[in-house]
Amino acid sequence: MLVAELDWHADRTDNSNLVTLDNLRVSDLDILTLQKYRLERVRQQMQLHEIDACILSDAVNIRYTTGARNMQIFTARNAPSRYLILTQKDSILFEFKGCEHLASGLNTITSVETSSTASFVASGINIEEKEKQWIQNISDRLQTLVGAKATIGIERLNANISIGLKEKGFKIKDAQLPVELARAIKSEEEMKCIKSSLRATENGVYQLRDSISHGMSENELWSVLHQAIITQDGDYCETRLLSSGQKTNPWFQETGPRLIQENELIALDTDVVGCYGYYSDFSRTFHAGPDGPSTDQKLLYSIAKEQVEHNMSIIQAGMSFKEYSEKAWDIPEEFYDNRYYLSAHGCGMTGEYPYLYHHGDYDEAGYDGTILPGMTICVESYIGRKNGREGVKLEQQILIKENGNELLSQFPFENSFLN
Repeated sequence: MLVAELDWHADRTDNSNLVTLDNLRVSDLDILTLQKYRLERVRQQMQLHEIDACILSDAVNIRYTTGARNMQIFTARNAPSRYLILTQKDSILFEFKGCEHLASGLNTITSVETSSTASFVASGINIEEKEKQWIQNISDRLQTLVGAKATIGIERLNANISIGLKEKGFKIKDAQLPVELARAIKSEEEMKCIKSSLRATENGVYQLRDSISHGMSENELWSVLHQAIITQDGDYCETRLLSSGQKTNPWFQETGPRLIQENELIALDTDVVGCYGYYSDFSRTFHAGPDGPSTDQKLLYSIAKEQVEHNMSIIQAGMSFKEYSEKAWDIPEEFYDNRYYLSAHGCGMTGEYPYLYHHGDYDEAGYDGTILPGMTICVESYIGRKNGREGVKLEQQILIKENGNELLSQFPFENSFLN
């Protein structure tokens, strides 16, 4: 058995001496091409939307743009603690103190400097003074890089920082616009990462399925997937969505200490940030046994499967979001109140643009756009009656292509519900 030394920062270009599980999984992945594509995508969208510089503090956006990864969850909670200034020429990463070495060797970054954390946790009652210093330092740097009256894209920054940069004379735009649009279209190298993440997650779900036993807690069962993900060099599960029995209806009841009983449904949504930081997002519902599923459990499952398969059959490149909504599967009235909050969504390094809504929700929540080749989309279903006992969650991940889509999820549906 080959023992791999895991490198949490496997996107670096100076790690050829390390053997990683990532390298073992995708031997033909071209990291440099992957990184170059993503960086160019962001810069193209910045140019298209007339943004001279972006300040990115979202850890996922930094990772997408540069490949630099560091404490994604911690830094999301403590923004701005590491951030990226990106222009058409420069890419300056301000890294958390003591972590500057983690981004060494990345061709996507022109320089690495120590960040200044402008959060209340780091600054206490001096937060406003710390923010003023932060604004002044970044303002000085931006003036040097792009000029005093430049248009700056920002996201995930303190309100005072946004206001302060505007008061310095910069025009402020939302950086989510160029970055989300950049991330929406996947390259060939990105698809290798996504498929790798899916295969690892599916392996974990197989282990979870085989571990189901009466009397074990939801937490015990959910931990099987966590362990499998980490063992295979994935990152983490973004949510805690595994529930059993009456907790499957309504949906979104988080995993807990409840003990799994005989003949109950067990529903899960993976929401895994897996290999290379790419999202593996599919949902399945299992039966606890020892008997077969009841007539009603089979009915719920078959209806959920019908919804997913119908919506997968209609979605295609060139279709508008509104047209998709109009053609999407009609949810029967008895299941409408407990419907999933959207019909489908983009998927890349996490849940992404676009959101595609049920036609009953489109007028209030929807927005228009075009489904494009290269988008990876998760098609959703939750079927459970209002005040019903159980519900079924199913979801498939697909790649939009010019001529017919590609099903990315390979974990099978359960035959016991379909016979």
